Amino acid sequence: MPRLLALPALLGLALLVFPLGALVLRVQWATLWTDVTSPEAMSALGLSLTTGLIATAVCVVLGVPLALLIARSADRTAAVLRAVVTVPLVLPPMVGGVAMLFLFGRTSPVGGMLAEWGIRVPFTTGAVVLAQTFVALPFLVLALEGSLRTTGVGYEQTAAGLGAGRWTILRRVTLPLAAPGLIAGIVLCFARAIGEFGATALFAGNAPGVTQTMPLAIYTAFNGAGVSQGTAVALSLLLLVTAVAVLLLVRAWRAEPPR
Repeated sequence: MPRLLALPALLGLALLVFPLGALVLRVQWATLWTDVTSPEAMSALGLSLTTGLIATAVCVVLGVPLALLIARSADRTAAVLRAVVTVPLVLPPMVGGVAMLFLFGRTSPVGGMLAEWGIRVPFTTGAVVLAQTFVALPFLVLALEGSLRTTGVGYEQTAAGLGAGRWTILRRVTLPLAAPGLIAGIVLCFARAIGEFGATALFAGNAPGVTQTMPLAIYTAFNGAGVSQGTAVALSLLLLVTAVAVLLLVRAWRAEPPR
């Protein structure tokens, strides 16, 4: 590596590290526990964890079959499906929120039909789960699909040749071999779900105790309402610690490279 490149490399590292360091320095350690355990903070934290877990479960139910479909499809079909799955990763989250609002709003065919059945989706806790699922699903699908392609189909073909059925192969061969990718995808999916802001704000709103998750509580505090700024900083630190823990967990589950 040319020595001249060390300077921009260090500047890039500083750009990533210094803002997080500034956040840590602003934490009021004397009142940290009080801030985190305030009723408003606990409500936002509990809602984030609950909806995040539900969204992650939905992503597993929908994402595992989708990852299998992509991994076992022909190259052209897989490329198209992978591109569709990747769209929420590059799409601004607020655009996703607007799209879901147009899909489930009362003026849409789907929303109107649900309204006739007495079901209202936007600005409810269910809308939070849907928004989190929309932005988090690609993380699980892409992580698992990559793991499935890496393991190949050799062991599955061997099991089929020995008389194993499709479900037996899936349960005892395919998923165990792809377990590192599945676990990594689940962890990343959960982390993305509890950190979701844009789509949730537009599609679910910001009602305390109903749709106000941790990111929304932080945003509200810095706009002069809801929880105090001290609580907002404490919640920001909590999200930061969660993100670091997620990265460490993913690294622990990643298979060691061959030597």
